[in-house]
Amino acid sequence: MPEAISRRLFAKIGTGVSLGTAAVVYSDDTPTQKPGPTEAPFERDYEAPDFKPSWSNPQLNRQLVQDFVIYAHSDLEMTRKLLDKQPALVNAFMDWGGGDWESGLGGASHMGEREIVALLLDRGARIDIFCAAMLGQLEAVKALLSIQPRLIDSKGPHGFSLHFHAQVGGKDSEPVLDYLQTLKKIELRPNPFLKSAAEKTS
Repeated sequence: MPEAISRRLFAKIGTGVSLGTAAVVYSDDTPTQKPGPTEAPFERDYEAPDFKPSWSNPQLNRQLVQDFVIYAHSDLEMTRKLLDKQPALVNAFMDWGGGDWESGLGGASHMGEREIVALLLDRGARIDIFCAAMLGQLEAVKALLSIQPRLIDSKGPHGFSLHFHAQVGGKDSEPVLDYLQTLKKIELRPNPFLKSAAEKTS
């Protein structure tokens, strides 16, 4: 039987699959690279806004943003290295296609990577309800849901639910998961990104 897939390897595989990023495809034993992202065609069918951006500063490089968001899923040191290189990455988002927007914080949150989340928040990342659910911040989650109850059905990056984020937070976020279940009870499937007790203590 093949060796068990480690969480880190599973995360890398899952991230590549869910993101739809460029991947190597083998055909006749010859690796080929899938094409990169393309911008959807667009033509205004409405009046253009009066405000015209000056574009005095260049946008962050898309490849750099992509790499940062991928590393933020599981690699603390590379996340720190890229933040040191470009601090503005802390609130950068990548569109993986079809409006599947994800920041480094979003990736770290749905992977249950508390150390990476702590680094990003310390550098100024804007916390959201998904991150709060993973961290077990029950009062924050309650407050946001009282302001906007429909957030119970909101989806984070790749369609991961609030319940999923609370679940991946493990024991510390169990009160949040219990609370979410009182609002909307769903079937909780095994969470592939939930760290085992052995991993947490190693």
